[in-house]
Amino acid sequence: MPRANRHYLPGYVWHITHRCHKQEFLLKFARDRRRWLHWLFEARKRHGLCVLNYTVTSNHVHLLVRDNGTADVIPAAMQLIAGRMAQEYNNRKERKGAYWEDRYHATAIETDQHLARCLVYMDLNMVRAGVVKHPSEWPHGGYTEIQTPPQRYAIIDRAALKELLTIRSDAELAATHRSWVEEALSKHNSLRREGKWTESIAVGREPFVVATQAKLGIKGPGRVSDTDGHYELRESSSSYMTILGHENDGLRLQNGYFWNDLDDKSVG
Repeated sequence: MPRANRHYLPGYVWHITHRCHKQEFLLKFARDRRRWLHWLFEARKRHGLCVLNYTVTSNHVHLLVRDNGTADVIPAAMQLIAGRMAQEYNNRKERKGAYWEDRYHATAIETDQHLARCLVYMDLNMVRAGVVKHPSEWPHGGYTEIQTPPQRYAIIDRAALKELLTIRSDAELAATHRSWVEEALSKHNSLRREGKWTESIAVGREPFVVATQAKLGIKGPGRVSDTDGHYELRESSSSYMTILGHENDGLRLQNGYFWNDLDDKSVG
């Protein structure tokens, strides 16, 4: 399978998805999901990763982050998380081979209503999977942290999230976020999988998507499409894996804005 390219544009918000090797359920135990969150916390502490939301499932992860203008923060953070998870798991299980399926995929999200929709889409992942009926029942997602901030070891940058959503207080953030989730749960079509959040290069209004396409230098291969007023940029020759409806598939774009090409030796 072709490897997914990662793009670097300073100041952008990115929805990152990363799937376990061959869609194996390598995160099926709570112990392993907690270790992934531990290394996410370490990535925030060591590299200054700005985390806006997250969800750890049994075979893949979602991560919403804001780029702080330094090209190596996100790839360095992802290398730390992925590498340490793979090393710990393989050592404990006396296992050899890859832990992750290819490299992570990153989708640029416009910081307007699309950011709110992406936030809720991530929260409802395990509801869509039929594992829980409400995101509050899944302990390895950002919903509970947004609703009830921990006194210690917080992962989500609430100040950054409030700024991006133009929300003034923690109480308003919790109430607004909760209302978005409840509204989505009341709509049957809100529980459908939407590939644009995990398979696109960029999602937002048309000016944002077109501008992103121009910044990335994508010309012929880039395809901007409109779905109910929501625009997305896809690479027309991409091969997307649809088994289990999950993400991180081949984008073959030629541009100069890719994040540093890490060799990923640490992830097996």
